[in-house]
Amino acid sequence: MTKKIILISGLIIAIGKLYAQTAPKYSNDFLDIGVGARALAMGNSVVASNNDVTSGYWNPAGLMGVQGDIEVSLMHDEYFAGIAKDDYLAASYKFDKNSVFGLTIIRFGVDDIPNTLYLIDPTGNINYDNITTFSVVNYAFLFSYARTFDKLPGLQLGGNVKVIRSIVGNFGGAWGFGLDAAAQYRYKDWLFGAVGRDITSTFNAWSYSLSQSDVDVLLATNNVAPKGGLEVTLPRLLLGAARTFKFFNEKLSVMPELGADVTFDGKRNTVISSDPISIDPHLGVETGYKGMVYLRLGIGNLQTASGSTYFNPDFGVGLKVKSFSLDYALTDNTAAGLYSNVFSVKFDINKKGK
Repeated sequence: MTKKIILISGLIIAIGKLYAQTAPKYSNDFLDIGVGARALAMGNSVVASNNDVTSGYWNPAGLMGVQGDIEVSLMHDEYFAGIAKDDYLAASYKFDKNSVFGLTIIRFGVDDIPNTLYLIDPTGNINYDNITTFSVVNYAFLFSYARTFDKLPGLQLGGNVKVIRSIVGNFGGAWGFGLDAAAQYRYKDWLFGAVGRDITSTFNAWSYSLSQSDVDVLLATNNVAPKGGLEVTLPRLLLGAARTFKFFNEKLSVMPELGADVTFDGKRNTVISSDPISIDPHLGVETGYKGMVYLRLGIGNLQTASGSTYFNPDFGVGLKVKSFSLDYALTDNTAAGLYSNVFSVKFDINKKGK
């Protein structure tokens, strides 16, 4: 067994090195922002503890923790003074006590971008009537499934089938496909989680439909006409461990979670960096009172530069009343040094027992 593990680990590292030489490290970046104010307030440290409909994004195995037959979550956020908009909708459906299906839809886009290709007309005059607008939009559709096994108490398994659609106005777009595999394990008050994200790599196939006049204008203005190609999102491993501590007759709970994102594509500006493996640790703490009011803190986006280490603190609160939850986070979830106020809601439909 040990030899098999070593062999598999060596194979993963070798594949990572091969892809690192031929593929970009950063693609489908909009999927790294995160969803749900609870997770964002905890520095994205929720791989082990997430147990609601947002698990379709964070750890699909956690979908087994949904409380209602149907659970729905929504979030809207904006960046760069409203230029970029991030929208999220997710729903889950509990088939039975051992299986749950989830659907997650994410849209990240910039709308109303001026198209100035024909600002200067053929006579050399500026004609503002020739300015049109277009959008650059990225969509992600995650089809999730989670399951438990009566013979394996404490263990939950899950996975995602991922479909990516990118659109650049009428000029071009891409389709992408990938897979995630995940697990959660509970041992007494301990929670452990692992997610193999893009385990087969996610491949985005780009194509463009520029007219000849578009190409001529681009070349005449010293720009490059884009060509179709393949973009690859490389595999990564997300790990988490959490424990719940209860006080005052279990009215007060404190749950710290330590997470780590492991990449296999060479050195990154993370606190643990090597070739080909880099590790990005993050930490979150959630304190709850009577399962109704929550205070959350997180530390994430740890970066090293010029011998110094930088990080972004996150903060949030949550309120849960029966089957409805409202969460808030003050977070820099884009690692751009710009903090956002993020709200998300979650509610159960047709809750069992009613």
